[in-house]
Amino acid sequence: MEQKQNKSADGFVILGFNINETLQNIFFVLFLLLHLITLSGHLAIVVLSLADPTLSTPMYFFLRNLSFIEICYTLVIVPQMLANFLGKSRRVSFMACASQMYFFIAFGGSECFLLVVMAYDRYVAICNPLRYTLVMNQNLCMQLLMVASVSGFTISLGLTVLIFNLPFCDSHNINHFFCDIPPVMFLACSDTHVNEMAVLLVCTMILIKCSQGRKKAFSTCVAHLVVAVLHYGCAIFIYIRPKASYSLNEDKVVSLIYTNVTPMLYPVIYSLRNKEVKGALKRVWGRVLTLR
Repeated sequence: MEQKQNKSADGFVILGFNINETLQNIFFVLFLLLHLITLSGHLAIVVLSLADPTLSTPMYFFLRNLSFIEICYTLVIVPQMLANFLGKSRRVSFMACASQMYFFIAFGGSECFLLVVMAYDRYVAICNPLRYTLVMNQNLCMQLLMVASVSGFTISLGLTVLIFNLPFCDSHNINHFFCDIPPVMFLACSDTHVNEMAVLLVCTMILIKCSQGRKKAFSTCVAHLVVAVLHYGCAIFIYIRPKASYSLNEDKVVSLIYTNVTPMLYPVIYSLRNKEVKGALKRVWGRVLTLR
């Protein structure tokens, strides 16, 4: 208990990447650009789906909320990573680290559950087109969205409490660029077998089932499968394996992909290549020009 109290007082240190100042500046510019592109793409989807009546279908309702979740997901991780590249203070409090882990898992889990909902939406649209509007009504869409969100945040609370109830050792250094599960567990002084099994069970349930749901929903496009393999492949590589086989330096590189690159691809693959979205963009832009 004394160790945990000391950890709570002293906090943690996010080590980030062990690179020279020149590379840090280059990485800062590169990932800042990727971050701005990601935010702009997802924000465009949110605005377009709200502004154009033709995008008021259940499919775009879920896409809008997926984009909103992605915006929150990246904002939890990327700003701190960018600050670390600038050499700012890398120390975070115990509560700040726990909060980052909680929201990271919560938004990531909500996204996975929402992808299952989107798979169901596409299943109904393809297999029961005549009953689609009757089945996927507004009330059901809201209920499915709430179930996906509540599930993600509830699972995150359980995992975060489980991890941060561990007794931590004297080391305050997290060998990562944010408070992720594996590097924080590495600081524990006690046996983490139960914690590892809980993480393995939850991630197996969420990641594998959700990746199958996405494959069914978007199997008509190779690009969707590429992103599914990229995103879930990275996550499965990091979380669904025993602690003894972890390599935190490798995990940091893999984490860069699914926290920075994959979210940037979503707007292009899910919406901005879509003819309906392109048409909505032209109509909304035309209205903007008319108002001027």
